[in-house]
Amino acid sequence: MSTLSVTSPIRSAGRTGPLGLFRDIGIVMTRELRPLLHDPFSVIFGMVQPLVFLGLFGPLLVGSLGGQAGTTLGDAGVWQWFVPAILVMTALFGTSATGANLLFEFQTGAHERMLVTPLSRPSLLIGRALKEMVPLAGQAVVIVLVMIPFGFRLHLAGALVGLALLAVFGIGLGALSYALAIAVRRQDWMFWVVQQTLIFPLMLLSGMLLPLETGPGWMRAAADLNPLAYLVDAERALFNGQIGTATVLWGWVAAVVTALVGLAVGVRAMARSAE
Repeated sequence: MSTLSVTSPIRSAGRTGPLGLFRDIGIVMTRELRPLLHDPFSVIFGMVQPLVFLGLFGPLLVGSLGGQAGTTLGDAGVWQWFVPAILVMTALFGTSATGANLLFEFQTGAHERMLVTPLSRPSLLIGRALKEMVPLAGQAVVIVLVMIPFGFRLHLAGALVGLALLAVFGIGLGALSYALAIAVRRQDWMFWVVQQTLIFPLMLLSGMLLPLETGPGWMRAAADLNPLAYLVDAERALFNGQIGTATVLWGWVAAVVTALVGLAVGVRAMARSAE
């Protein structure tokens, strides 16, 4: 483990302000995407899980609800209910695991070398998190195209807003994942213990896989405190073409709050990692 002492980064003129931040984000994002471009099969392999869920869990979901499927999932049908949730699940697993890449950079010393560059601290978090949105966008296009013959109806404007909403949420979750990686960098096995312990309750309490309307009252009350539940509801509304609704507004509130909290925690953790 490298213990390189990092001093304050050299800030050059023109790198301050929003334009400098966007430029730094682009640099970090490009750097993070290079391995992906050299190994595109990881993106293809990443599509296996969502397609398996769609192919096996979707029909099972309809069968388990029986005659209540129409009233529980809505008149739009099971795929309008399930496909947006699968995209959220893909983003959830992808961005929450980004901290594992940082653990590898700690081992190689790459993280310390990044800290002595003039790149801003938020750009290191945002650029890495947005990198996860690139394969997600590609996977979303393929998943939607695969599901259209099965009855899924694409509302393009809502789908684009939905992907933007996922990107904002992914920035926050990715930043929290990096903060976790920094906190447990001397016991890296703890990263997966904490990540797996948190991610599955959040997923189940979001109504992502099963409707919460049929669950007990305490579960619905817990879901009200879960920002992921608001995001899932908003994605379903957006992919059904309902852009200007209160459900979508609450989804944006959940995503923006997650992004702000994630960046605040992540930047603070990254600053401490340089001490």
